[in-house]
Formats: sequence, C-alpha cells, structure tokens
Amino acid sequence: MKEPMTTEQLLQGLKHYRRIARQDMLRAPETPHPDAFLNHAESRREVYVLLGTYAETHAPDEVIEHALELYRQLPFVTGTAEHEHPDIKGRENALENFFLLVGLDPKARREARNHRPKLNADQGQGMPAQG
Repeated sequence: MKEPMTTEQLLQGLKHYRRIARQDMLRAPETPHPDAFLNHAESRREVYVLLGTYAETHAPDEVIEHALELYRQLPFVTGTAEHEHPDIKGRENALENFFLLVGLDPKARREARNHRPKLNADQGQGMPAQG
C-alpha cells in the first residue's frame, strides 16, 4: 500500500493537474472538436480547484472520500461519441487522475463506479424517460 500523502503533496499534485488542464484549454482550438475539448479541460480544472479548496480545510483521507462521493454521483456516459458530454467526461477524467495521484486502491474506485447512475433525462441530457 502506498504511504498516505500529506496535504501539501496533495495540493502540489492538484496544482500540477490544473496546469495541464489550463494548457489543454489553450490548445482546444487546434482539436477536431474545439468546444468539447475546451469544455472537457474546463471541467477537469474545476474539479482540481474544488478538491484543492476542500483539501485546504480537510485531511487527505477526507478529500479522497469526498472525491469518491463526487465520482459516485457522476452519470455513466461511456459509449457515447468522443465529443458528447464533455463536462461529465472531464469530471470523470479529473477524478480518475486524482485517484491515481493518491494511489487509491483500484478496488475502491471500481466499487464507487458500480454505484454511479445511468445518464437519463432527469440530468438534463439523453432521451426522455419512458413511463
């Protein structure tokens, strides 16, 4: 098992990820789907900022649990076109990057993933629910 990270290490890692997301935001116009790419990068950056702010007042293990809860709330969009749902895919990517950063046990991530809801109309996207 990986040694627990200090708050400072966690904040430094999140800062590094924010920089990468910022670079991706700047190169979005060069991609096949600039708006989707930009939205994806912005969503990742927002998650890193959110986790960094949370980490400033909580212990690293609490930040990890918070990230797992955010991950559990994300609807599945796997199997959709690359440029569809970039906001959700960006948040998912950011949280998965964070889990790699902190050395989260893959089993814990899989368990959280199993609790994620399916994408539906209640989330403002997808097809209307059938009654």
